[in-house]
Amino acid sequence: MVANVKTAQVRQLRPTADAAGRRFARDEDHARLMSLLMLVFSVSPILAPLAGSAVAAATGWRGVFWAVGGIGLAGAVMSLRLLPETRGPAERRGSTVASALAAYALLLKDRPFMGLTFIGGFGMASFFAYLANSSFVLIQHYGLSPAQYSVAFSINAVAFIGVSQITGWLGTRFGLARVVQGAVLGYLLAMLALLAAWLLGADSLWLLASLLFIGFGFLGLVVPATGVLALDDHGEIAGTAAALMGTLQLLCGAAVMAVTGLFIDGTARPMVVAIGACAVATALLTKGTLGRRSRRARVTAAA
Repeated sequence: MVANVKTAQVRQLRPTADAAGRRFARDEDHARLMSLLMLVFSVSPILAPLAGSAVAAATGWRGVFWAVGGIGLAGAVMSLRLLPETRGPAERRGSTVASALAAYALLLKDRPFMGLTFIGGFGMASFFAYLANSSFVLIQHYGLSPAQYSVAFSINAVAFIGVSQITGWLGTRFGLARVVQGAVLGYLLAMLALLAAWLLGADSLWLLASLLFIGFGFLGLVVPATGVLALDDHGEIAGTAAALMGTLQLLCGAAVMAVTGLFIDGTARPMVVAIGACAVATALLTKGTLGRRSRRARVTAAA
């Protein structure tokens, strides 16, 4: 539970950091900065289950809510006192509700931006499906203790975060679009292998844990790279673009969790099917978005 709450808080804060990073960093450093920001933010999903178990054991379940409330209050104070404004006074004078709505309308009509947003959105939705269902699957179905579950959950989060740290290096060598395409392929193959195994009746904790570890590792490359690519053409409205991207991705994750919840049957099958469906959606969006982008680049180069 505390992991779900903390992850929601992290996802709400990420658009602010994405926009600030887009303003502070040069284009070639943006992927590296995004990966570092993801490292800092994603510590919460790793530590939250462990800390939540300790707090609940010491104070009861009510103590978890007091702890989360205190952390939220501390974060609000720190953002007010320590986070500088990234837009100068001259840039803020033209900011109105009408200009914000116009920027949202522009972004919603931008097919590459929307495609990249939902590539990351469906990728994160698969992690959200795991987040929402893993406690039931690992504790009730496989019989892990709460402490063992915390470790199992943290291992997948470590894969996601650890691999994300090489996004900048890979982007420099191969280009971010190729990194996304390769990572999505690896993510798709891992999750389809997991889905196929489950449809064939393989009910193995080790198989589940191993393929999720591999798939979420590839996903750690997809999310920061698509965030950079989505904001790349919208530097002047980076804050608006990051806010819209974060909101749409949260809605995507919430929708997947809600639909998955309708099919809970006490096994891992609904979670695995949801993750596999998200992987397929991510792959189709990648082909449609980055395939079109690559074709445009070749046409431009030829001209």
